[in-house]
Parts: sequence; C-alpha cells; structure tokens
Amino acid sequence: MPCLAASLLTAAVLPLPSHAAGEPAAGERVFTSKCASCHRVGPNARGGFGPQLNGIVGRQAGSASDYRYSDAMKSAGFAWSEERLRAFIKSPGKVVPGNKMLFWGMRDDKDIDDLLAYLRTFP
Repeated sequence: MPCLAASLLTAAVLPLPSHAAGEPAAGERVFTSKCASCHRVGPNARGGFGPQLNGIVGRQAGSASDYRYSDAMKSAGFAWSEERLRAFIKSPGKVVPGNKMLFWGMRDDKDIDDLLAYLRTFP
C-alpha cells in the first residue's frame, strides 16, 4: 500500500499540463468560425487563401506543395509541434515574424485546445 499512497500523493501535487486534450466537435466550430475562410482540412483539402492543414503537426513549416508561402514561413526552419502551433495561433507574428497570415491571434486557451483536437483528426 505505501506505493499506492505515494503514487496518489504524487499525482495530487504534480502540476497539471498547461493545456488539455480538447474537444474535436468544439474545435470544428472554432475552425469554422475562425479558420475556414482561409484554410481547408479533410480528404479533398487543397491550399487556397491559406495552406491546407491536414497533418500539420510534424510538417515542416512552409512546405505544403499546393500553397505559395511567404519567404519568412519558407525559411522558418522548424516542423510544427502542437506547442509551436499553440504559440502561432496565439500570436502568428511572434512565432514567424514577417509571415503573411492575416490573423491577429486567438487568446482563449480552451478554443485553442479544441482547435488542436480537431486538427488532430486530420492526420
């Protein structure tokens, strides 16, 4: 029993992750209201006013072949992680200065959690 008690105590005092898993259905609503005017997801998604976002996590920034990226995004030099996407969604210009995304950012952490959960459904 000491191991169980120690595990429970450890779980109770460790900080929770800074963000939750999110809800894909709520994320779809966020995507529709804030992202869909420029971006697409799904089996037939193509770049348009913005790049398609299927499989964005793990993708090299500025690398979708069907979209013309800014020089800033093409030379960003990183692959998208959820943490970097979270920061970019909050403040695109801070993560990739000089990018051409016309978006002021999203502040609500729950909306971002939900949006990322929705995007995870499009590997």
